[in-house]
Amino acid sequence: MKEYKRYLVTAALPYANGPVHIGHLAGVYVPADIYVRYLRLKGEDVLYVCGSDEHGVPITLKAKKEGKTPQEIVDRYHNIIKKSFEEFGISFDIYSRTSSKVHHKTASDFFKTLYDKKIFIEKTTKQYYDEKAKQFLADRYIVGTCPKCGYEKAYGDQCEKCGTSLSPLELINPVSAITETKPVLKETKHWFLPLDKYEDWLRDWILRGHKSDWKPNVLGQVKSWLDDGLKPRAVTRDLEWGVPVPIEDAKGKVLYVWFDAPIGYISATKELTDEWEKYWKDEDTKLVHFIGKDNIVFHCIIFPVMLKSHGEYILPDNVPANEFLNLENNKISTSRNWAVWLNEYLDEFPDKQDVLRYVITSIIPETKDSDFTWKDFQAKNNNELLAILGNFVNRTLTLIYKYYGGEIPEPKNLQEEDVALLKEIGKIKELVAKNIENYKFREAQLQMMNLFRAGNKYLTESEPWKYHKTEPQRTRNILYVASQITAAGAILSMPFLPFTSDKIFNMLNIDSSKKWEDIKEDILPSGHKISKPFLLFEKIEDKVVEKQIEKLKKTAMQNEAAEKENKNKQEIDYDDFAKMEIVSATILEAERVPKTKKLLKLKLNLGEEQRTVVSGIAEYYNPENIIGKQVLLLKNLKPRKIRGIESKGMILMAEDKDGRLVFVSPENKISNGSKIS
Repeated sequence: MKEYKRYLVTAALPYANGPVHIGHLAGVYVPADIYVRYLRLKGEDVLYVCGSDEHGVPITLKAKKEGKTPQEIVDRYHNIIKKSFEEFGISFDIYSRTSSKVHHKTASDFFKTLYDKKIFIEKTTKQYYDEKAKQFLADRYIVGTCPKCGYEKAYGDQCEKCGTSLSPLELINPVSAITETKPVLKETKHWFLPLDKYEDWLRDWILRGHKSDWKPNVLGQVKSWLDDGLKPRAVTRDLEWGVPVPIEDAKGKVLYVWFDAPIGYISATKELTDEWEKYWKDEDTKLVHFIGKDNIVFHCIIFPVMLKSHGEYILPDNVPANEFLNLENNKISTSRNWAVWLNEYLDEFPDKQDVLRYVITSIIPETKDSDFTWKDFQAKNNNELLAILGNFVNRTLTLIYKYYGGEIPEPKNLQEEDVALLKEIGKIKELVAKNIENYKFREAQLQMMNLFRAGNKYLTESEPWKYHKTEPQRTRNILYVASQITAAGAILSMPFLPFTSDKIFNMLNIDSSKKWEDIKEDILPSGHKISKPFLLFEKIEDKVVEKQIEKLKKTAMQNEAAEKENKNKQEIDYDDFAKMEIVSATILEAERVPKTKKLLKLKLNLGEEQRTVVSGIAEYYNPENIIGKQVLLLKNLKPRKIRGIESKGMILMAEDKDGRLVFVSPENKISNGSKIS
């Protein structure tokens, strides 16, 4: 196995249209952080880079929906994500963003190099165009029925229900996501990366060159793509938001986000250090990409082809992608709010970063999808962190503080079981290292905890408190051994539980800058003075997790209600629509309905007649301010009694982006009673 001088570790750029959730943590950021913290402990030269992915259609869609600029959207979520990572202890050397000037220049230069080398294929193709919005539609601006599973809200690039990759032309009944109108096909010119020309090279580099060290799920997905045959892939889009294509005849076009985003790793490294080239262009650097399985094609096929065709950059040594994490036996869904959001967790559990890190590491979906449940979260805290790790450390240090004033006792004539436990330090150290280096973080954390399990069992069976007066040296020996296990465990736990590790170091009164090589059988010398011990973990009560479960149940009920409502809103025939008589009317009188918060009683002038209507708009309008307002009325709605008042008709209202009801009124004043058609 090749020895490297340095490491460059990248974590997939989170998309800046929402906060990060536990699925992101389990798939990418926690395993990457464990790996980097371990390398630092080993004294390796390592950089850990990441940043917000801030371009692409979902950003512009969200901006349009909220009436904001794309920059305002990415600024908001970049700050939320960055702050959450910092508070959670994800130890990036830099957390950058793809809207930065450095990134724009880096991405532009990268494209220009490939363009000048004539790598790209220039093609004029037919693409969907929204005549009402007067713009071409990128993949995510188009929704329709999936040809594979029949899901009616599939995007132009992927069906989120069955996971099939699609092209817009494959969708059945495509509709513009901007105006909800049917788009037309119109010619447009784009530049394509000829992936098909690199098929043989990819097979040789990945399927043969990395057959033994890459994960089976990664190799399997790459093989599937290659067996299906690669096709040229567009690297430009007709959009305004993004990195402008840096050539003259590409006005109004930007780099496709999946060409632009991985270059963010390079631009972030540039921001971090003037020596960035040695991390990207020196074969003595080991490049490792941590990603989720939905990013495999981009990091194992598209980005490597980009790097290879450029010619100056190293290729990744490994891409340890994980599977998906589910939540309470259901797929995490950001659109349905079915997630545990990191920023909310940190607000509700401000001192429990390591609890979540521990639970996530114990269920990292390394080979198959796994499941997070709040009951498991509670059990792992109470039965493992508290009852094993915390209990062992607390008992050991409390007894040392009580019996010897906080000084590590001097050992003499250690017994067989004492020596055997001390030897476990070296064995477990090797197992933890081996598993981390092979990207098996669940097993690595399990081995780390096994040291504390062994220590806890040793204390319980040795019972040092029984011999304190009758066999004082026996007690000294036991607590000396236990103190060495504690110190070794403090270092071993640094990659997994950084906050807890720091607390143990503080109690042991030793420097937290200890290295991996310091893990041995005699870390603490006799006579070393420790600080007063305190509890590392606290019990999580049933009511705490029940609150979180109820929160999810409420979300599930809201989703069910929304889905039911959407299902009930079936298409109607024109004849059904024609039955509705909508007319203009003017509000003559308005007053609150007694003992209600939402209802107003309105008298309306319909021209030839006057009517009384009860409307639920009192939260948004004062009665005196709407007299004289012209509105639209559904006239032939069947009358009904509301709070004893006969209401004859319904005023048409719209709900704005903030949930406020606003009047739907004619653009110009018209005669009362005019029919709307």
